[in-house]
Amino acid sequence: MIRMACALAAALMMHQASAFNNPLVQQRADPQVMLHSDGYYYYTATVPEYDRIELRRVRDLDELGKADVRTVWRKHASGVMSANIWAPEIHYIDGKWYLYFTAGRADAPFDIRLYVLENASANPLEGEWKERGQLRTGWESFSLDATTFALGGQRYLVWTQRPASSGEHLTAIYMARMDSPVSITGPAVLLTKPEYAWERIGFNVNEAPAVLVKNGRVFLTYSASKTDANYALGMLTADASANLLDPAAWKKSSVPVFTSSAANGQYGPGHNSFTTTPDGKQDVLVYHARNYRDIQGDPLNDPNRHTRAQLIHWRGDGTPDFGAPVADAVKPN
Repeated sequence: MIRMACALAAALMMHQASAFNNPLVQQRADPQVMLHSDGYYYYTATVPEYDRIELRRVRDLDELGKADVRTVWRKHASGVMSANIWAPEIHYIDGKWYLYFTAGRADAPFDIRLYVLENASANPLEGEWKERGQLRTGWESFSLDATTFALGGQRYLVWTQRPASSGEHLTAIYMARMDSPVSITGPAVLLTKPEYAWERIGFNVNEAPAVLVKNGRVFLTYSASKTDANYALGMLTADASANLLDPAAWKKSSVPVFTSSAANGQYGPGHNSFTTTPDGKQDVLVYHARNYRDIQGDPLNDPNRHTRAQLIHWRGDGTPDFGAPVADAVKPN
């Protein structure tokens, strides 16, 4: 009887994990989804041409692939914001919408920085997106993947950047307080840099932070290593009541928390975001992955990182169990 109950529980967990019609959107990497108070999910992601920012909105995540796509901004012809438009994120702050994104220049595509767009319309697929310029971090170097969250009345920016005074060729995760949706105040604090072997495959990378506040703790996931089958999620954890700008408040997992699954045909899962089911009762992991391991040439030129989602399960100690990336429900074209 106990064995049967365990089997049924395992089957239910597998069904719940596979509840989404993955992949949700084909050829869209670095996905970010937010559930707004109007009942809509707002979605954006990196397009394979790296030349524009798109938005979609749906009431059901399974409808993302069929949703109307609105291009809300295109790269400049030259100068700043004219190449490598990456990792947009949409956030609603103090009655306005903000898009945080990464961009380079046509004459230096990988000399990338953080930029912000703003829209006062109730529906961000409408109205005017105004350029608010570069989001300055305190020093000029390779920087990308900004996200923001608020806790205890304070808003924070978390992002990826090459250290200012280091001879190491790496990217690390930083955090700072925000004094407006387009600026930070005070010094940036280093939270994590690549130190374990699984974070240093191909490239020494910690990037793409995402934040989930739950069970009195702050969980900060990030992606590590080259963007091929070695790409994986790591995680930092802090008490929600701690000083989040104290690096000592954060505990780093020594092993990845979400990795490729040959059994499920999923490779290089990463660059995630968090949302919930429409009723807010279940947490959802949104991420990209490929459904094959071997890539010809530079992974950045391979467009087949597809957007996927699955439910997050919670252990008895209040920490998230992401499991393994589930198999595709629908075979991509």
